[in-house]
Amino acid sequence: MIEVVTFGCRLNAYESEGVKARARDAGIDDAIVFNTCAVTAEAVRQSRQAIRKARRENPGARIVVTGCAAQTEPGTYAAMNEVDHVLGNAEKLDPATWLTLGAERVRVNDIGAVKTLAPQFVDGFEGRTRAFLQVQNGCDHRCTFCIIPHGRGSARSVPMGAVVEEARRLTEKGTAEIVLTGVDLTSYGGDLPGRPSLGRLVRKILKHVPEIKRLRISSIDSIEADDDLWRAVAEEARLMPHFHLSAQSGDDLILKRMKRRHSRADTVAFCERVRALRPDAAFGADLIAGFPTESEAMFDNTLRLVDDAGLAFLHVFPFSARKGTPAARMPQLGRGLVKERAARLRAKGDRALAAHFAGLVGSEQTLLMETDVLGRTPCFAPARVSVPGGGPFRRVRVTGADAAHLVAEPA
Repeated sequence: MIEVVTFGCRLNAYESEGVKARARDAGIDDAIVFNTCAVTAEAVRQSRQAIRKARRENPGARIVVTGCAAQTEPGTYAAMNEVDHVLGNAEKLDPATWLTLGAERVRVNDIGAVKTLAPQFVDGFEGRTRAFLQVQNGCDHRCTFCIIPHGRGSARSVPMGAVVEEARRLTEKGTAEIVLTGVDLTSYGGDLPGRPSLGRLVRKILKHVPEIKRLRISSIDSIEADDDLWRAVAEEARLMPHFHLSAQSGDDLILKRMKRRHSRADTVAFCERVRALRPDAAFGADLIAGFPTESEAMFDNTLRLVDDAGLAFLHVFPFSARKGTPAARMPQLGRGLVKERAARLRAKGDRALAAHFAGLVGSEQTLLMETDVLGRTPCFAPARVSVPGGGPFRRVRVTGADAAHLVAEPA
């Protein structure tokens, strides 16, 4: 049996399906694969803890470690007695790697040398009505806090025709919702002939795969939204009204020190423009608490951004210094202060989410069901239905909410 344990982002979840298929095709049936994340030191620690536990519970299985943390610090995992093989991010999706898995214990090459991105043609996500579709990988920007370019390499895109083909394949296999994923999604197409944009890709998918019921975009940089994407927001009802922003901070000086390309005002303006086109839209954001040199006033600007931009779904990261990044050399805040600010920002997010849920009470929604009783609204709010059954779509009326879900009954 092949078990893949995934850490981190949606792109990793997508690639885990490809890893599983390649290992299975190579006849490997006794492995546990850890597809790791390198975003924070905590993510690395959690993966190492999970590897040790897996070895204790599965003494006879082969343990393979891959993903971003394996790419950026292969020695960390090679030094673990529990680990049998360490594979880089490019190697994990190469069929030849799995056919010759025993040839060498560590197989991690220079990810920066990879200049193209081939489609993976994942058939679907077992037991799920939603599937991720990788359209982009890597990043050419160098935000001062981020190690991911070292793990993912330069920005590269899947050609539009291949994306459309895979979207059609997933839809034909019963996928009701497709989520476009990438590391720097709004840079899509910059390396392709004619430099097609993300918005053009969205419109092409919806035009040429009319059977797609729902299309979502994962995390984006708002400053890079192109004209075609704005037209899709305004005109395409199948493009879901949920946008997750790589905001990172609500303070302009901190954004400058992060080497981000947007300002606080840009984030607010993006949300206001989307809301004017799609009043039912909801917004999430990645936010970092405790970045080096962040004062209390700077942190307060991030807290206030939640209200000013109308954010509802927060991913809060306590700042984690990653070796080799410029931010690791900046004056650091105390860990206690970083954790305290992260807790305050999460509490702010909890209140914002509760307010968003409250605003949906009394409305009718169409849920894409994930289980017999759990589904997601178009704006990605989770909902629990009082009566099991139906699917993959159910029309419901929202009657209330708890901390984690809307509460709904059949309409």
